[in-house]
Amino acid sequence: MFRPRDSHDLRLLGTTLTIEPPAQVRWIHDVFGNSVVIARFTDALPANTLVFESAFRAVHYPVPLVRLDLDPGIRRYPFASPASEEPDLAAYAARHYPDPDGRLLAWARGFLSPDGTADTLTLLNAMNLAINRGFRYVRRPEDGTQPPAQTMALQSGTCRDYALLMMEAARSLGLAARFVSGYLYDETSIGASKQVGGGETHAWLQIYLPGAGWVEYDPTNANTAGRNLIRVAVARDPTQAVPLSGTFVGSDDDAISMQVSVTIRALNG
Repeated sequence: MFRPRDSHDLRLLGTTLTIEPPAQVRWIHDVFGNSVVIARFTDALPANTLVFESAFRAVHYPVPLVRLDLDPGIRRYPFASPASEEPDLAAYAARHYPDPDGRLLAWARGFLSPDGTADTLTLLNAMNLAINRGFRYVRRPEDGTQPPAQTMALQSGTCRDYALLMMEAARSLGLAARFVSGYLYDETSIGASKQVGGGETHAWLQIYLPGAGWVEYDPTNANTAGRNLIRVAVARDPTQAVPLSGTFVGSDDDAISMQVSVTIRALNG
């Protein structure tokens, strides 16, 4: 999953994909509409390295948070989504991970007023900022994503752990949320991002708000509304949006390591 999702706020101008050793490729759309390339290697000769190099040119039009226009009945939490949308949102609103001692639910409810209400955007912005300021960011090259209960216990995690934590917190309040994998850029410092998670693949989340649609939140950097974020894949769970996965045949003692690098350059003109 390397190719960005072309949309009204992201216009792709061109894409290339180079694979070494050469492979036969075919493109498909997965259940979420993400572009997925499947590579099969027919050369029987062994190789010492496997390289995927994806490049694209794009123009990004992020929507400022101040321009989000929620339906009138959505501006205060709690709210109900339109009945026609509830069947489609059900899987995204259901909690996916256990919260045995209710700690995550209690944390999420802590952003509400004593009567259980809140301004919707203020609630989500506060939750986004609380993760950014209250948790310690750590790089973890190992596969997988921490369960939210573990992230709460450790008070630390990676970008994907932060995203899943906020997703499950939002779901505990009945909101629909989904995972996003993609790239991070810093428009004030192209090529040397000051944003946490720059220079490699990044993860954040979207929350569905009727009238505004899927609104993006990046708790790693306290970003909102998609600024500095290039979507590649959206999914119900992080396991469904792995940028690169597969198998290979080799010896038991073959070294397995992976390096990831993302470079952003500004277009001229």
